[in-house]
Amino acid sequence: MKANDCLRRIRYILDLDDKQVIALFAQADHRVYRAQVIAWLKKEDDPEYEEISDSVFATFLNGLINERRGRKDGPLPEPEKSMNNNIVFRKLKIAFNLQAEDILSILSLAGLDISKHELSAFFRRPGHPHYRDCKDQVLRNFLAGLQIKLRGTDDIS
Repeated sequence: MKANDCLRRIRYILDLDDKQVIALFAQADHRVYRAQVIAWLKKEDDPEYEEISDSVFATFLNGLINERRGRKDGPLPEPEKSMNNNIVFRKLKIAFNLQAEDILSILSLAGLDISKHELSAFFRRPGHPHYRDCKDQVLRNFLAGLQIKLRGTDDIS
């Protein structure tokens, strides 16, 4: 799933304005400007649309974790240079302090039922024999279910 789509959905799910998005980046000691945020949130067919880089999106997710869970002592984690759906899913799991049962119920809200074993495969290390790539559909359904849970609406934007 594209980082811009995820950013747009997370912003909607948490009902964040531009200042709050900028503040989440600040939680990870990264400065962004309102014009950048606006460009990242535009639709792809808009001429002012800019693609957010993986490392900047990882920084946003790290800021979200710091905001929701509290900042750990010591140096901040380095943002990943390359992101995939598994990493995004893991960071959202941490940010929202979710256990496997919570995630399964959120996926169920969006109409996707998977087993606990299938879910755990997404959070394994890539070299593990039971590792499984998280497809766009799974992450999209997770975000849709999270929206239903937190906003009480199934009007998926």
